Amino acid sequence: MTVTDTIRNLEELTLTFVTEFDAKAEQVWKVWEDPRKLERWWGPPTWPATFDRHEFVPTGSVRYHMTGPDGTKAHGWWTITTIEAPYRLEFDDGFADDQGEPIDADRPVHIVVTLDETGGKTRMTVINHFPDADTLERMIKMGMQEGMGLALGQIDQVLSNS
Repeated sequence: MTVTDTIRNLEELTLTFVTEFDAKAEQVWKVWEDPRKLERWWGPPTWPATFDRHEFVPTGSVRYHMTGPDGTKAHGWWTITTIEAPYRLEFDDGFADDQGEPIDADRPVHIVVTLDETGGKTRMTVINHFPDADTLERMIKMGMQEGMGLALGQIDQVLSNS
């Protein structure tokens, strides 16, 4: 498993995941940049993701849905705010309606992804910044911590098939 640490900080309203990969930063970057690779890991194994739109540029719009074991679809959106390839990605993330349009655009979770390469290995840190304590607690109760850990755990397989 690639996840080495998970940190929940209620004071700072963050949930942080630290992962390590036996790959260069450019390779790890591609699991974000390439929507087909992103689909292979973004959702937990029982809730795979499909990216319907993936504009990987600053201010770019991303639309996706995850499909549960019973066929239920959960839609989401991103607005990319920062791209500094291959070391930093920032985006706002939230729930979407059935057409993929944001339903909570005024209260997104802001996600900051950093990649630090040392000796051919890459440490990826994903920090989720929540708008308030209620949103953080609601997302934890929905299983975000476990689901994101499982999702991130799939990246090694994606990297090995690159």
